[in-house]
Amino acid sequence: MDLKIKDVAELLNVSETTIRRWLAEGKIPAYRLHHQYRFSRIEIENWMLSCRLQKETGNFLPSSEEQIFPPKADKKEDQESKKGMQQFSLFRAVHRGDVITDIQSTKKEEIIRETTDRVSDDLGMDPLVMADLLLDREKLMPTALNNGIAVPHTRDFLLKGPTDVIVVVFPKEPIDWGALDENPVHTLFFLFACDDKRHLHLLAKLAHLSSNEEALELMRSKPAKKELLEYIKEWESRVSDR
Repeated sequence: MDLKIKDVAELLNVSETTIRRWLAEGKIPAYRLHHQYRFSRIEIENWMLSCRLQKETGNFLPSSEEQIFPPKADKKEDQESKKGMQQFSLFRAVHRGDVITDIQSTKKEEIIRETTDRVSDDLGMDPLVMADLLLDREKLMPTALNNGIAVPHTRDFLLKGPTDVIVVVFPKEPIDWGALDENPVHTLFFLFACDDKRHLHLLAKLAHLSSNEEALELMRSKPAKKELLEYIKEWESRVSDR
């Protein structure tokens, strides 16, 4: 799916002016179509996975930046519509999914296959197909963020319908997931979204969450689903009020 400058600005929580500056400086991947910039979902996704995230704002910064310009204000009805779609989107996806705290595997491929075996029935999918698609994405580029968090997902959308799903997995021991900061991964968010924009929106939220030390401390404790959902709901309410 082609994304426009407006779409990417909304997903990354920066202004269109900032996106245009990054384009002029060659800091964000894009291509030209009929004299207008367009963005590939998979290229923006890879850029987000490898990009530094500013802890104070949750904004993506490809290099040192002195200032992040606030996004332009939308019309009130547009703001309300977006808020309705995006507020608590992470909470809803985890609630629809599961939190697995007793995973037995200790290697990347084994964890992916054990997880797909556990959740495939609930998602109505073939576990072998799911695992192969997830592993194919890992070969393209490891899905680890920094600080011990990874977001395994596929290049193709597997879900049909209005509900995104996230399955949280806590390995028995932190494992190597190919993270740029070289830290082993202690928390996996298996992401199954329904379309491009929601996929990138959830990925951006998870990257933001992975920069929050309070959230990291909680996840290192391997909380049960109820405790994790309570934290995510409270965290998202704070993020949405900013």
